[in-house]
Amino acid sequence: MSFVEILLIAVGLAMDAFAVSLGIGTTGRASGPRPIFRLAFHFGLFQALMPVLGWLAGTGVAGFIEDFDHWVALILLAFVGVRMIRSGLDSNGESHANDPSRGGTLIMLAVATSIDAFAIGLSLAMLRVNILYPAIVIGVVTGGLSLAALLVGGRLGKVFGKRMEVLGGLILIGIGIRVVISHLV
Repeated sequence: MSFVEILLIAVGLAMDAFAVSLGIGTTGRASGPRPIFRLAFHFGLFQALMPVLGWLAGTGVAGFIEDFDHWVALILLAFVGVRMIRSGLDSNGESHANDPSRGGTLIMLAVATSIDAFAIGLSLAMLRVNILYPAIVIGVVTGGLSLAALLVGGRLGKVFGKRMEVLGGLILIGIGIRVVISHLV
């Protein structure tokens, strides 16, 4: 498998993490270098680990996982998205109450945006591709694109305020719905 092919796969896989990072960046909930680094790092890390797990699982698990992975992604993304929308619509509440770069929210987002990478790992195992190099490229590309989206989103959030939190929540829910539709169609 050539570098260009691996890079195209990496960019395709990174798009969900990019969109989620853009949405989070607009809310201002992950402001400052540490939360931004934590999010970008974990998105890249999970995106690198999932193909390895898929590759290790081999073809025996593929049919089982494919039946419900898209629903898991939808539930996780919708849960976080609804929380963001509620916070954005609450005129009395603190807009930046929950830090998505910590705890369960961080894990849910990282898993939800990297589930497709598990299937890529299964595919690479079937093609007998060594997984180490593609996993590293996928992780680095996802981390870099997530970092860029968080920074750009932060600037948008400063300009548009709490409305961006609602938009960020809608983006997360939209990504979840897209994942389900792409698996069903």
